Amino acid sequence: MIRRTRKIRKMRGSRTVGGGSSKKRRGAGHRGGRGNASLHKSKWTWIVKYDPKHFGKYGFKRPQRSIFKFAPVNLDYLDEKSEEFVKQGLATSKNGAIEIDITDLGYNKVLGKGKVNRPLIIKSPKFSSLAIQKIEEAGGEVVIL
Repeated sequence: MIRRTRKIRKMRGSRTVGGGSSKKRRGAGHRGGRGNASLHKSKWTWIVKYDPKHFGKYGFKRPQRSIFKFAPVNLDYLDEKSEEFVKQGLATSKNGAIEIDITDLGYNKVLGKGKVNRPLIIKSPKFSSLAIQKIEEAGGEVVIL
Protein backbone atom coordinates (compact mmCIF):
# COMPACT_ATOMS: atom_id res chain seq x y z
CA MET A 1 0.00 0.00 0.00
CA ILE A 2 1.31 3.45 -0.92
CA ARG A 3 0.84 6.15 1.69
CA ARG A 4 -0.11 9.55 0.39
CA THR A 5 1.51 11.22 3.37
CA ARG A 6 4.35 10.01 5.55
CA LYS A 7 3.38 8.12 8.66
CA ILE A 8 5.39 10.47 10.87
CA ARG A 9 2.92 13.26 10.04
CA LYS A 10 0.15 11.31 11.77
CA MET A 11 2.36 10.41 14.72
CA ARG A 12 3.47 13.97 15.48
CA GLY A 13 0.90 14.64 18.22
CA SER A 14 1.58 11.46 20.16
CA ARG A 15 4.10 11.21 22.95
CA THR A 16 5.92 8.06 21.91
CA VAL A 17 5.49 8.23 18.10
CA GLY A 18 4.49 4.58 17.76
CA GLY A 19 7.25 3.22 20.01
CA GLY A 20 5.07 1.73 22.74
CA SER A 21 6.17 2.53 26.27
CA SER A 22 8.56 5.45 26.42
CA LYS A 23 11.05 3.27 28.34
CA LYS A 24 11.45 0.87 25.44
CA ARG A 25 13.09 3.26 22.99
CA ARG A 26 15.33 5.10 25.38
CA GLY A 27 19.15 5.32 25.08
CA ALA A 28 21.88 3.74 23.01
CA GLY A 29 21.12 0.34 24.52
CA HIS A 30 18.10 0.12 22.26
CA ARG A 31 20.33 0.19 19.20
CA GLY A 32 22.87 -2.13 20.80
CA GLY A 33 25.50 0.43 21.79
CA ARG A 34 27.10 3.38 20.11
CA GLY A 35 28.76 2.99 16.70
CA ASN A 36 30.74 -0.20 16.27
CA ALA A 37 30.55 -1.25 19.89
CA SER A 38 30.01 -4.99 20.39
CA LEU A 39 30.92 -6.14 16.89
CA HIS A 40 32.57 -9.16 18.50
CA LYS A 41 29.46 -9.98 20.54
CA SER A 42 25.86 -8.99 19.91
CA LYS A 43 26.42 -7.64 16.38
CA TRP A 44 28.44 -10.68 15.32
CA THR A 45 25.88 -11.86 12.78
CA TRP A 46 26.17 -8.52 11.00
CA ILE A 47 29.96 -8.94 10.84
CA VAL A 48 29.68 -12.47 9.45
CA LYS A 49 27.24 -11.40 6.77
CA TYR A 50 28.46 -7.96 5.66
CA ASP A 51 32.10 -7.55 6.72
CA PRO A 52 33.73 -10.94 7.32
CA LYS A 53 37.29 -9.56 6.95
CA HIS A 54 36.77 -6.87 9.60
CA PHE A 55 38.95 -8.53 12.22
CA GLY A 56 42.50 -9.80 11.85
CA LYS A 57 45.56 -8.80 9.87
CA TYR A 58 46.01 -9.35 6.15
CA GLY A 59 48.99 -9.09 3.87
CA PHE A 60 52.63 -8.36 4.55
CA LYS A 61 54.40 -5.06 5.07
CA ARG A 62 58.00 -5.06 3.92
CA PRO A 63 60.56 -3.62 6.36
CA GLN A 64 61.58 -0.20 5.07
CA ARG A 65 65.29 -0.85 5.63
CA SER A 66 65.18 -3.73 3.11
CA ILE A 67 63.78 -1.53 0.32
CA PHE A 68 66.42 0.19 -1.84
CA LYS A 69 65.63 3.89 -2.12
CA PHE A 70 66.60 5.45 -5.47
CA ALA A 71 67.99 8.97 -5.51
CA PRO A 72 68.50 9.54 -9.25
CA VAL A 73 70.27 12.39 -11.02
CA ASN A 74 70.16 13.25 -14.74
CA LEU A 75 73.19 13.59 -17.01
CA ASP A 76 72.27 17.10 -18.16
CA TYR A 77 72.42 18.33 -14.54
CA LEU A 78 75.86 16.79 -14.02
CA ASP A 79 77.08 18.26 -17.33
CA GLU A 80 75.81 21.76 -16.47
CA LYS A 81 77.12 21.83 -12.92
CA SER A 82 80.40 19.94 -13.43
CA GLU A 83 82.58 23.08 -13.41
CA GLU A 84 80.82 24.37 -10.28
CA PHE A 85 81.47 21.03 -8.59
CA VAL A 86 85.19 21.38 -9.37
CA LYS A 87 85.23 24.89 -7.83
CA GLN A 88 83.41 23.63 -4.73
CA GLY A 89 85.77 20.67 -4.36
CA LEU A 90 83.08 18.04 -5.02
CA ALA A 91 84.74 16.93 -8.28
CA THR A 92 88.27 16.81 -9.69
CA SER A 93 89.67 17.56 -13.14
CA LYS A 94 91.93 14.88 -14.68
CA ASN A 95 93.44 15.03 -18.20
CA GLY A 96 90.68 17.29 -19.55
CA ALA A 97 87.93 15.12 -18.05
CA ILE A 98 85.99 15.92 -14.91
CA GLU A 99 85.69 13.12 -12.35
CA ILE A 100 82.47 13.19 -10.28
CA ASP A 101 81.53 10.78 -7.48
CA ILE A 102 77.77 11.26 -7.25
CA THR A 103 77.51 9.57 -3.83
CA ASP A 104 79.23 12.71 -2.45
CA LEU A 105 76.35 14.73 -3.92
CA GLY A 106 73.72 12.51 -2.28
CA TYR A 107 72.65 10.51 -5.35
CA ASN A 108 72.90 6.80 -6.12
CA LYS A 109 71.81 6.40 -9.76
CA VAL A 110 72.59 8.22 -13.01
CA LEU A 111 69.83 8.56 -15.61
CA GLY A 112 70.34 9.43 -19.27
CA LYS A 113 68.28 12.60 -19.74
CA GLY A 114 69.91 15.41 -21.68
CA LYS A 115 73.17 15.87 -23.61
CA VAL A 116 76.77 15.43 -22.47
CA ASN A 117 79.06 18.06 -24.03
CA ARG A 118 82.37 17.20 -22.29
CA PRO A 119 84.11 14.00 -21.19
CA LEU A 120 82.99 13.03 -17.69
CA ILE A 121 84.26 10.25 -15.45
CA ILE A 122 81.26 9.41 -13.28
CA LYS A 123 81.36 7.10 -10.27
CA SER A 124 78.02 5.69 -9.14
CA PRO A 125 76.46 2.48 -7.76
CA LYS A 126 73.91 2.35 -10.59
CA PHE A 127 73.56 3.64 -14.16
CA SER A 128 70.80 3.42 -16.73
CA SER A 129 71.84 1.88 -20.07
CA LEU A 130 71.19 5.17 -21.91
CA ALA A 131 73.39 7.07 -19.42
CA ILE A 132 76.30 4.65 -20.00
CA GLN A 133 75.89 5.01 -23.77
CA LYS A 134 75.85 8.84 -23.68
CA ILE A 135 78.82 9.13 -21.30
CA GLU A 136 80.99 6.84 -23.46
CA GLU A 137 79.95 8.61 -26.69
CA ALA A 138 81.15 11.92 -25.20
CA GLY A 139 84.56 10.37 -24.44
CA GLY A 140 83.89 9.84 -20.74
CA GLU A 141 84.11 6.82 -18.49
CA VAL A 142 81.66 4.93 -16.28
CA VAL A 143 82.88 3.61 -12.91
CA ILE A 144 80.44 1.35 -11.05
CA LEU A 145 81.02 1.47 -7.30
